[in-house]
Amino acid sequence: MAGAFLPSTMAKPKLLDLFCCAGGAGMGFHRAGFEVVGIDRSPQPRYPFRFIQADALQYLADNWKNFNAFHASPPCQRYSVLTPTEHQDKHPDLIGPTRDLLLATGKPYDIENVPGARHELHNPIMLCGSMFGLKTHRHRFFEIGFDVLIMTPACKHDFIPTVVSGTTKRLENGKRREHTVAECRAAMDIDWMIRKELDQAIPPAYTEYIGNHMIEYLR
Repeated sequence: MAGAFLPSTMAKPKLLDLFCCAGGAGMGFHRAGFEVVGIDRSPQPRYPFRFIQADALQYLADNWKNFNAFHASPPCQRYSVLTPTEHQDKHPDLIGPTRDLLLATGKPYDIENVPGARHELHNPIMLCGSMFGLKTHRHRFFEIGFDVLIMTPACKHDFIPTVVSGTTKRLENGKRREHTVAECRAAMDIDWMIRKELDQAIPPAYTEYIGNHMIEYLR
């Protein structure tokens, strides 16, 4: 795959943020230097950039020529440990169909998902909040769809994270305490989401790291 998609003078390549939810991933790519457009089937009133409510894969199929690069976070319920095993097959597997459309564009992309989807992703890298000094582990796997070597930092699990997955933590007496929204926002470096959005978000640091590599590849 050739890397010369952009002239070096173009300041902001355009990235389509598929299955964008409230924009944790989109914010990372924005910080890396992309103009970001989000697409999701559900309303996202707090998405921080231009948002289009539509079916993500149909929009990609119809509009891919308008973008320089793509990020995709297909719904994770099929692979999440929070989904009961007997219900996982009731959720669609969108990783394969998403990859097929992205490959057909010939443009750089990444696909993100939870650890349970690792076997569905092609040679993924794993990112952890501790790699970026965040008070969360929240491991996420990324299939990198462009020809670049990404060296990931080491996890630093020498601390008790504020947020692992979800917004509660177990106390020493066995009870659980719900984190405040402020704690969750601080742990993930996200200051615009409400609790239910924070539950599913990835820290922007992850996609900023990938986005920096993608920007260099494009240029």
